[in-house]
Amino acid sequence: MLKTSKKGNAAYQDVQGLYTHVFDPNERRRLALAEVDKSPFGWYHVRMIVVTGIGFFTDAYSLFAINLTTTMFGMVYWHTSNGGKIPHDADIAIKVATSGGTVLGQALFGYLADYLGRKRMYGIELLIIVSATLAQSLCAPSQAISFVGILVFWRVLMGIGVGGDYPLSAVITSEFANTKSRGGMVSAVFAMQGLGQFAAAMLTLVVTVAFRNELEGVISTADCDLQCQVTVDKMWRIILGFGGIPGWFALYYRLTIPETPRYTFDVLHDIEKASADARRFRSGQKGEAKTDELRQAQVRKEIKMTYRTSKPTPWEATKYFCKRRNALRLFGTAGSWFFLDIAFYGLGLNSGSILTTIGYASTENVYRMLYNASVGQLILVCAGAIPGYWLTVFTVDKLGRKLIQITGFCVLTLIFAIIGFAFDRLSQGVLTALYILAQLFFNWGPNATTFLMPAELFPTRHRCTAHGLSAAAGKLGAIIAQVAFAPLVDRGGTAENPHPWLNRVMQIFALFMFCGIGTSLLLPETKRKTLEELAGEGKNGESGVFEMRFVEGFWRRGDNGTEREDDISRRGEDGGWWSGWGRVKGWLRLR
Repeated sequence: MLKTSKKGNAAYQDVQGLYTHVFDPNERRRLALAEVDKSPFGWYHVRMIVVTGIGFFTDAYSLFAINLTTTMFGMVYWHTSNGGKIPHDADIAIKVATSGGTVLGQALFGYLADYLGRKRMYGIELLIIVSATLAQSLCAPSQAISFVGILVFWRVLMGIGVGGDYPLSAVITSEFANTKSRGGMVSAVFAMQGLGQFAAAMLTLVVTVAFRNELEGVISTADCDLQCQVTVDKMWRIILGFGGIPGWFALYYRLTIPETPRYTFDVLHDIEKASADARRFRSGQKGEAKTDELRQAQVRKEIKMTYRTSKPTPWEATKYFCKRRNALRLFGTAGSWFFLDIAFYGLGLNSGSILTTIGYASTENVYRMLYNASVGQLILVCAGAIPGYWLTVFTVDKLGRKLIQITGFCVLTLIFAIIGFAFDRLSQGVLTALYILAQLFFNWGPNATTFLMPAELFPTRHRCTAHGLSAAAGKLGAIIAQVAFAPLVDRGGTAENPHPWLNRVMQIFALFMFCGIGTSLLLPETKRKTLEELAGEGKNGESGVFEMRFVEGFWRRGDNGTEREDDISRRGEDGGWWSGWGRVKGWLRLR
């Protein structure tokens, strides 16, 4: 009886050539991916969540921190020209810059991750994020360029990195996760945003308290003298610069992560490498597995002669997404994300009025103003956002993605309708409760599931592209919220009624949430299904390549042990990659 050491890979025998006795590449692929799909949740999954989630922590931290530091920008750079307040156009430019860069990064990195591979692109986007974050903390005006101009440049660059993190982190986690807890794992990566928001508000609070003595004597932003300006200038640089620190610790692990077995199987067609990497990941070890290079080269040569598939091209992706079934799925994921982010970011822009309602908008002096803003944001994040994120993590694999998403959209439609049509009759307490409930059902709802479902619904060759396009649609919605709806809220405002259009904007948001219900209905449930099954590669997802043979003018397909006849004109409609042994010599690959 074979005895194995209790050290190293005792939990899973990482034996070289474990599947070498299996000659059918389909069967070897199925066996290797089954090990990933059925692996019990372990510490190596936790490490994957932390490493992939760092980017979202940094993303949320930066976006949240900039909302808290724009007040400081006004005191430092507009203390004489605008009463210590940042001009509206400059404020919008700084905040929209990241979203604009994110759209570009999501679409670009999404495709490149399918063309060049997840491993080759992963880490690059985090390097961009942490470098641009550090650069922001060192920005200063000069004779040749304004402060806003240089800050916008670095925020656009950071946005490109943030955009790249969306498809890469989601898809890598999805392709390494087991089927049973895949939803919770991908949602946990996204939930790092809540921790990033919390960290931004907490550090702002700590920095504000640390400089209390210098701030308490300043009555308003217009009264910020030279000493006050130096103090506030230090504060915002510390707050923004800290956001890049966690990323440096995760950078090494991202640069050394192995390629996902699914990409190695389905795009590179490297059976030996994919099998070895799957076994190594399953054993809990870091890095890439070693293979017999001679055998690896022989098998790769045989597989290339068999399939002759190139890497995904834009033309191939276009043809794939033009098919009705695939187009509806993409419209469902992208449309849901678009409608969600219009209201999600639009509501966030109005958090100031909620802080006023709960008594955390005091302007007694500069210290109290910054202190209350930080504490108020901590309360809102802890009351609604963080619980919502983690409720999704613990329930998404039990309740299902589609149910949580549609329920969230339904509740949000009701909340926005109540705020919009009964705004004048709502008390401050009721308005605050509705705001917190909205944050809860955003995150225990479509804000998490719109990130999750594009990482599951599409085949390996187009999975990152689809996720990038879906996420880019969401960021377009965020830009619309920041550019169009933020100024609309204050249109015609007076001292007695500073936000006359707020109720009408809430009514519009209710309509967008209702539209989100419709796009969500286009999507199938993905709970407890393998990625191969969701991509249309056969029942139970057991094989992504079907055995076929030509019989009397018909293609007869072997599908999990059963056979049926299909007219030759209908071959490949299920979107899978088909191959078979015909009466001609060699393997045939059909789309």
